[in-house]
Amino acid sequence: MNIFETKITVIGLGYVGLPLARIFSTKYETVGFDINQKRVDELMSGHDATLEVEDALLQEAILNGFICTSELDKIRDCNFYVVTVPTPVDKNNNPDLTPLYKASETVGKVIGKGDIVVYESTVYPGVTEDECIPIVERVSGLKYNVDFFAGYSPERINPGDKLHTVEKIKKVTSGSTPEVAQKVNEVYASVITAGTHLAPTIKVAEAAKVIENAQRDINIAFVNELAKIFNKMGIDTQDVLAAAGTKWNFLPFKPGLVGGHCIGVDPYYLAQAAQRHGYHPEIILAGRRMNDSMGEYVAEQVVKLMLKKGIQVLGSHILVLGFTFKENCPDIRNTRVIDIVNTLKEYSAEVTIYDPWVNPEIAQHEYGVEVLNTLPKDKFDAVILAVAHNEFKTLDLSQITNGEKVVYDVKGILCDSIDGYCL
Repeated sequence: MNIFETKITVIGLGYVGLPLARIFSTKYETVGFDINQKRVDELMSGHDATLEVEDALLQEAILNGFICTSELDKIRDCNFYVVTVPTPVDKNNNPDLTPLYKASETVGKVIGKGDIVVYESTVYPGVTEDECIPIVERVSGLKYNVDFFAGYSPERINPGDKLHTVEKIKKVTSGSTPEVAQKVNEVYASVITAGTHLAPTIKVAEAAKVIENAQRDINIAFVNELAKIFNKMGIDTQDVLAAAGTKWNFLPFKPGLVGGHCIGVDPYYLAQAAQRHGYHPEIILAGRRMNDSMGEYVAEQVVKLMLKKGIQVLGSHILVLGFTFKENCPDIRNTRVIDIVNTLKEYSAEVTIYDPWVNPEIAQHEYGVEVLNTLPKDKFDAVILAVAHNEFKTLDLSQITNGEKVVYDVKGILCDSIDGYCL
């Protein structure tokens, strides 16, 4: 397949798929496929609710021929399929490959001889060739590495980051044969200005992705543990990190909540793969336990501070600022702010959530909570800044708090300007 004859379908038009499809459309005939018709209609109207692709860029791509669809017939004549569906965990933190299985069935229904399917979804090593490809073979009736081929190129999208966009992040690529690997690499290299790194095998590329986020998870868990230790010692963690950060090789991680679809999920994929091979990962799972405990920890610290100030917790009014899993984006997938909210409710506090970035309908559907897009004018006994949205940096908290109150800053962005407490 000559890369200049490549016609691309990107399957899954979320935070990863849409930016990738848009950048591919600048060089190739590209179709975006998603089973969510509402999402397809929204995109074809020229708006991306995830805010990852600016409306002007999306509308320009559509004018130049980029289309989004939920119809299989519109992707049958493509020859380069890219799968970017989510890979979550279930309630027991076991990898849930259901979206990946269904996407592989979709590929199997349309893939033809000589075509290539590239997976971008984060998985543990072996999933592409051991789990996904057999589904494509079964549905299509074609034989792997004879009739069709595969690749793996891990996504590196950082939701809400307008500096490190898809084309500016170096891309790892791989293929099921040396020749296919080169073709996959060439396709990506033609649109990724930051360049590519061709991994020797698909499994190496899969492993590279899953350890990226496991490494960050462990580092954040370390500073979260430090925050708990220094709190007992009466030492300001932010001051300690600022001092330690003056050394050239000190890693600048900060304590906080760890949610989202990557850092809070991917380590479980690596852990399960390790356990399947007879190894129990101690550090990886310890990091997960530490980070998953932080929401409850924050809530309990706030309750203790309220009691020390003589504030009745039962029936108190507490404002939580932010509900997304990270700042300046609308993504609430796997947000750990919900742990703060649920713990406070266990103490019979009345909790109000304010987040101007969140779609309230989605928050209600996914978590059963009400999220306000406008700042309430009520007076609160405690305020918890859980997410560092830009809108929160200039809030006048004195207008919404009672005289005797607790202000707890999880993200450490108001510590110098408020009479409050930081994680």
